[in-house]
Amino acid sequence: MELREHVETTFGALKNWFIAQCYDSLAVGAMWMVGLLVLKVPFAPLWALLGGALQFVPNIGAVLALIGPALTLLFTDSSWERFIALLILYAGIMVTDGLLLQPYLMKRQSRVPIWASILAPIVLGFIIPFWGVLLAPPLLAIIYAYRRRNEPVKAVEGIVIPPERVLEERRRRRIP
Repeated sequence: MELREHVETTFGALKNWFIAQCYDSLAVGAMWMVGLLVLKVPFAPLWALLGGALQFVPNIGAVLALIGPALTLLFTDSSWERFIALLILYAGIMVTDGLLLQPYLMKRQSRVPIWASILAPIVLGFIIPFWGVLLAPPLLAIIYAYRRRNEPVKAVEGIVIPPERVLEERRRRRIP
């Protein structure tokens, strides 16, 4: 493979990962918005927007998204029940996002299996604590992009075309 093909495969995989991350941020922001409006938290749209934007920061972003609404509830005349309900909302959003939403979006956008997108951040988090969790999703997208690129393609009637011929055909079509 030429360098250009490596770059195209890598950047294509990172683009798909970024799109999946944007969808995830929008969904988490919408969940924050609905939950904060139900709890009648002041400045709910602002906190929901920040919650969605901070989804790009792994691990720490979710906690940072909680600080604003929590401080708002603590410094207003809110009851402790609303504060506890906010913590329950936070836990629900994080569990839904981590175990359902992110793996589904990675499977849909980057074709990464759900088991891999759940297991890889955990394993890499043990191996290299902060960086493993940070780098696991884009690394998975790149690994599975290369894996798909090198798979043989099944043609009509069970004939298998080797990856070399598929790559030659792709190169031929790109050259005018």
